[in-house]
Amino acid sequence: MSAAIPVVTNHLISCLSREEQNRFLQHCESIELVFGDILCEPDQSIQQVYFPLAGFISLVISMDGHQSLEVGLIGNEGMLGATLALGIVDAPLKAVVQGSGSALRMTAAQFQHELRNSPSMLSTLNRYLYVLVMQLSQTAACTHFHEIEPRLARWLLMTHDRAHTDHFHLTQECLANMLGVRRSSITIAAGKLQQQKLISYIRGDINILDRKELEAASCACYGLLNDHYTRLFP
Repeated sequence: MSAAIPVVTNHLISCLSREEQNRFLQHCESIELVFGDILCEPDQSIQQVYFPLAGFISLVISMDGHQSLEVGLIGNEGMLGATLALGIVDAPLKAVVQGSGSALRMTAAQFQHELRNSPSMLSTLNRYLYVLVMQLSQTAACTHFHEIEPRLARWLLMTHDRAHTDHFHLTQECLANMLGVRRSSITIAAGKLQQQKLISYIRGDINILDRKELEAASCACYGLLNDHYTRLFP
């Protein structure tokens, strides 16, 4: 366990009272999220829960004969392992660190104990689970109905929100998994966003050059997802 209690920048923990935060943090440890690390696999028991402070985690689904598809992102607005609040110990999706950073980690057993003794945390988690359901549903609809370029703009905005920096690294493979398309499609879509001077993209290094216009280039799903979150977590 960490000797010092870290400064809280995870929004879910920040929703608790100061007394509850202090008690909760006593059972957390500070860790580094390392790009590419797999934090859980589907249908395997959740051993640890994660509250990102910086960096972000991808929720990924795989199907036989098809490439992986990213269906959700978790940054400091949320947590990995929230489904434990439903009393289900198996992970529903694969979780992969997509952006390096820091996080707070707690054992699944301790987290379940905290939920039993903290009605406010359970209430917060119930609201967050609703947000996750909406994210998964909106992503499924977006993948089916929207063109690649506005979908790419949406994922870049979501990544930007969680990376807390204008510069981050995403390989073509990562972006292809985000959108469920071939790398060649990413090359074309990213090229169009570069031509509009919304981003620069060189060998996986992405810089957001014009956030406002990137939002205009995104499909409506980005705004809808933000509205769902801010309505429940003002």
